[in-house]
Amino acid sequence: MQPLPTMRWTDGSLRLLDQRRLPRNEVYIDCRDVDTLAEAIRTLAVRGAPAIGIAAAYGCALAALTTPSNPGFRKEFLRKLSVLEGTRPTAVNLFHCIDRQKVVYDNLGSGEDPAEALLRSAHLMREEDLDASRAMGRFGAELLKPGCSVLTHCNAGGLATAGLGTALAVIYEAWDRGMLKKVYADETRPLLQGSRLTSWELTRAGIPVDVLPDSAAASLLRSGRVDAVIVGSDRVAANGDAANKIGTYPIALAAAAHGVPFYVVAPLSTFDPGTARGEDIAIEQRGRGELAVSGGSVLLPEEAGIWNPAFDVTPASLITALICEKGVISSPDGRSVETMIRGKSDA
Repeated sequence: MQPLPTMRWTDGSLRLLDQRRLPRNEVYIDCRDVDTLAEAIRTLAVRGAPAIGIAAAYGCALAALTTPSNPGFRKEFLRKLSVLEGTRPTAVNLFHCIDRQKVVYDNLGSGEDPAEALLRSAHLMREEDLDASRAMGRFGAELLKPGCSVLTHCNAGGLATAGLGTALAVIYEAWDRGMLKKVYADETRPLLQGSRLTSWELTRAGIPVDVLPDSAAASLLRSGRVDAVIVGSDRVAANGDAANKIGTYPIALAAAAHGVPFYVVAPLSTFDPGTARGEDIAIEQRGRGELAVSGGSVLLPEEAGIWNPAFDVTPASLITALICEKGVISSPDGRSVETMIRGKSDA
């Protein structure tokens, strides 16, 4: 599987594939300043924890490139980074990548150009993400059986990363090995990342996919048609709890009830040892418009309130295994997660 053209640095700007316009139109946004990039992240033109992080890493280079070289450079540079940090609170990769760029900035050599150093670092993060995706795909495919069908929720493919994916990297690898029969993709309301984005990716790759309403997932799992559930994550807590797109938790409950393995695929940059458990993860609340309006039609009376969390948390007890670029954490808990983060081989 070749990487999707999700983002590319060109002519002093970050070019992003506008995911809001898929699957009907492939439109690109040229982000030449931090405010444009921040708006693209905030409004989900670019989405998915790894993709958000890498975009923010390039945003740090943009911040340096567009800040005048004068005594106030550092203050203005850090202000622009804070704009990026304020876009999506749940995706830990955002903060991980920005923190890495702050270290690069703080360790600049004498006379070294900040923008060039930060750009090299962003390129490196992109390549690291692609390498991680390939590794996760290999580790995850080993857990599947020949002729399997899998269910996925939201979009954890090339659109959510540097171009290959987390959960979909496993699916691509299984397909390349001739192991995969079919993918079922929840539509993933209210923004339809499954029906709009995951089905677009999979059909583009020639992989059979059936889209189903989120409310049909439990019935599908009960039917016996699904051999495994494979999802991504936006943050994995120290105890193995995983935050992912809203609607993931009930699928994990249904998978457990019907004896279907539930796998979470995420790079180590998504693991957050500073967050002890899932209850401590900040859950982003999205706006009214995502629920109240669709295709120009008003769906709710003005008097009706909304509750629109972007994510939910699946407890580690419901996760069969966490899959990262270093290997597989079976029956995850605090000890096994810490062991993997530290790079030991007995996870």
